[in-house]
Amino acid sequence: MNPLQRRQILQLLGASAMLALPGAAALAQGAAPVRLLVGFPPGGGTDAIARLLAEKLKDELGAPVIVENKAGAGGQLAAQALKAAAPDGTTLFLSHDHTVSILPLVVKNPGFDPARDFVPVAGFASFANAVALSGGTPAKGLAEYFAWVKGSGGGKGSVGIPAPASVPEFLVKVMAQRAGLDLVPVPYRGSAPMMQDMLGNQIAAGVGSIPDFIENHRAGKLRIAAVMGAQRQAALPEVPTLTEAGIPGFEELPYYGVFAPAGTPGTKIEAFSAALAKVLAQTEVRDRLTTMGLNVAHMPAAQLATRERAYTGTWARIIQASGFTPQ
Repeated sequence: MNPLQRRQILQLLGASAMLALPGAAALAQGAAPVRLLVGFPPGGGTDAIARLLAEKLKDELGAPVIVENKAGAGGQLAAQALKAAAPDGTTLFLSHDHTVSILPLVVKNPGFDPARDFVPVAGFASFANAVALSGGTPAKGLAEYFAWVKGSGGGKGSVGIPAPASVPEFLVKVMAQRAGLDLVPVPYRGSAPMMQDMLGNQIAAGVGSIPDFIENHRAGKLRIAAVMGAQRQAALPEVPTLTEAGIPGFEELPYYGVFAPAGTPGTKIEAFSAALAKVLAQTEVRDRLTTMGLNVAHMPAAQLATRERAYTGTWARIIQASGFTPQ
């Protein structure tokens, strides 16, 4: 066998080995990258979750998964981009409850209709929103915070929220009513800029998801004072629920899911859902997501659709009862 023949055989063997690897066939066929839209800026909890999953999904899908941040309007811009995308399985939207369930209830013309323009792909977690206090706030818990606002601010205080007309905003309003305070929700363009102001003691309190706060809580830079849910969260067993802190009515937990443009083939949806299920089964991924404050559980498309409808119905009643008028 001459050197040229040897090289040719080795090249063929190498190509065969590559095709045998998971996802390698798709890569060899030039599989298109998958865009994973995120409606919030880099540095926040949702962005961190998306990047973790994207890194692992590329191996299961056999194609690059690129996180694309389209921040603004509580995820509205990303949702509009999803609606405009081709329904070919190459553009997906990773979102929590706010954009898909809450925005259509509080915005007259959001530029999309989830029931008409999107199809559920898979859910992967529920999570709890939380009330957090900045490091410069002397209060340790919610009751102490209310007393501090009464004593130092004359009953007036500002509370950061990651988006206007969101679950955090309604929570702030309920806390104000129950405590007899004038608490003003201050909307930000996502949790990352809100966190910057909290860490800089520019604002005394904020409401957001546990993944937004948990690392700085553990580092002692801020304090999570209370969490949503019917029971304490596994990642924060020392933190009381809002019900325990005297603010009942927030037992229903938000969700995280992935959505595709309407008309996306069922085979594409099933393939992504199956890939996500495999990623979530990895101990490293489950541990990291749990550490971030998520309750990890894979939900196939039909289960996510049922969860989204039930959650939307619950919040439609809460928002209507609050007297809020869609803007």
